Order: sequence, then structure tokens, then C-alpha cells
Amino acid sequence: MAAPHRNGTGLNQISAEPLALDCFAGCGGMTQGLREAGFRVVGAIEIDSSAAQVFRANHPDVQIWEEDVQAISAKRILKDLGLRKGELDLLGGCPPCQGFSRLRTKNRRGHVPDARNDLIYEFQRLVLEMRPKVVMLENVPSLLEDQRFEDFSEALVADGYEVSSKVLDVASYGVPQRRRRAVVVGSRVGTPVFGSPSLSMRTVRDAISHLGPAGDSGDPLHDLPERRSASVLKRIRKIPHDGGGRESLPPSLVLDCHKATDGFKDVYGRMAWDQSAPTITTGCFNPSKGRFLHPEQDRSVTLREAALLQSFPQTYAFPVEIGKVKIARMIGNALPPAFISSHASAIRGI
Repeated sequence: MAAPHRNGTGLNQISAEPLALDCFAGCGGMTQGLREAGFRVVGAIEIDSSAAQVFRANHPDVQIWEEDVQAISAKRILKDLGLRKGELDLLGGCPPCQGFSRLRTKNRRGHVPDARNDLIYEFQRLVLEMRPKVVMLENVPSLLEDQRFEDFSEALVADGYEVSSKVLDVASYGVPQRRRRAVVVGSRVGTPVFGSPSLSMRTVRDAISHLGPAGDSGDPLHDLPERRSASVLKRIRKIPHDGGGRESLPPSLVLDCHKATDGFKDVYGRMAWDQSAPTITTGCFNPSKGRFLHPEQDRSVTLREAALLQSFPQTYAFPVEIGKVKIARMIGNALPPAFISSHASAIRGI
């Protein structure tokens, strides 16, 4: 890879060809969104080998460090990229958010210790040592209630950044899915900005209705087989099309565990064609994990459909030899590219 070094000392605004680094890159959702917004992503950090494999398959020109972020120095990154401190236009990242999620924090009634929570300090370290012009951090909303976020924000402000945060629904930014996320923008070259909401929301129909039948489409990700027991298939066939739920099941088909709880009502539900999809999670291929049944067909959404509902391009490659569970985890954990692109496009105007 050719070194992107520029004679950039003295620049105080986002460059004409803005350079970005993706930290905690996963399968590349943030990188995809940044590239769609016109950023040149020159580097990425991702410890998981399967996620790094998917990242490389889609972004072969991006240098990726497949290692623990705690073991990599800002000095080494800058040297490898041929950049000086302060020249990087944007450092983006989503520190692992499982430790901050509502389920992990007992639905906000308390905090569960999780070592991953402290990785935000590694992101902070890279910011302070590299001094990118702009920082964009995305995470679950509960991050903003955590002391670690306050520490992070105070450290950036002390180093000359202006920091702003919002909790936004990705459905308002071109993603055919309801998903509330915290977005944090820190800037040392101007006032932090966020993308403007879309004039209209994209629906499940917009995202997946054009796909051919699953199983014989020629797209390996769309054709991964689904195996269900006879009893599960019987239950699925009784769920009304286009948004129906398990409340319509006859008593003989209601699971005992569902009789014992009044919650988790999306389980065994169908998506509705003309609404945004529910949040695509790591269990998106399993009807027992949420409202993940196809609006009409008697199956869960395929992993290609899930990726489209996350706003990945249809050409985005997920090598199926990695395995269904691992790919579903990557898709569910990914940052929706269209959401990132909206905010990154606004940042380019700083």
C-alpha cells in the first residue's frame, strides 16, 4: 500500500481527500459507510480473525492490523501509514458494546462488570496520541450514562476537542431498520456536526422484496439452508403474514415458556413489508430470538436479507465457509453503513 503521507501540517480543516482509520472495525460497516461518504479509509484494527477475513474480502486496499487494540501503539500506526501526528482526518470506532447493553446492565437497574467496557480508554489513548481532526464514536445509548464516557469526553475536551453526543434512530438515516444508537463526535477543527434525517424512511419492502427465492438464488449467503423441526414449522405457518405475531397462535402451539411471560412479544413475529425492520441482532436467523420471520415466506430472514436490512450493499461478501452463526454475529454487531455515511458526509463539511 502506498503511503498516504501529505504535506498537511498547518491544515486545520477536513482535507479534500479525507483520510480515516477504523478502530474495532468488525466486518467493515463503519469503513463501508465512511467510503460511501468519500473518506479514504487507510487503516483498520480488528482482533477477530473471521471479521478480519470479511473485512479484507470487501476492503482489500485497506491496511488492517489483526490484533488486540491494547497491544498496538499510535506511533506504530502513524509510521505504517506514513502519517504525522495530527494529519489523520477522522478516527472512528465502536468499542465493544455488549458490556453497555440494556440486557447486560439489568435493564438499567445496575451495571455488570465487563472488561470490554474499558476498551473505550484504548480508543481514548489512540485519539490523544494521534490527534485526528475529528473523532466519531458509535455505541449503544447506555454508554452515555456510564462514567467511562464522562472520562472519555473530559479527556478529549482537555486536549482541545469540542465533544457532542446524540441518541438517534438509524431508521431516520436511510437504514431500513429501527435501532437506537449513541453517536459521539469530537472535533478540534470546528463545531461537531451530525447528519440530517432522511425525508422518508426505508422499509423492509424497499430493502429485500427484489430478492429471488432463498435457496436457489445463486447468492451463497441468501441460499444458506434453514433447518426447522416439524413443530417449529407448524408454528411459523400459523403466524399471520405481514407483521403477524405469536399472539395469533392457537393455545396448542403456544410454548410453555411464552405462557409464563408477558414480555419478549416479538419472538416468533413476522416483519411487516411497509415498516422498518426491528433491530437486526446476532440472532437474526432464529425466530426464537425476535421478530425475524420473513413477511410472507415461512422462514426466518436469510443472512443476505439481514445484511441488506443493515444497509450493506448487496454485493458485500460474507464467505459462507465462516459459518452461519459467526456471520450472523458480525451482521448483528455491525454499524449500519448508511447511518455512518450520513454523519460522515456532514463531517466532511467541517
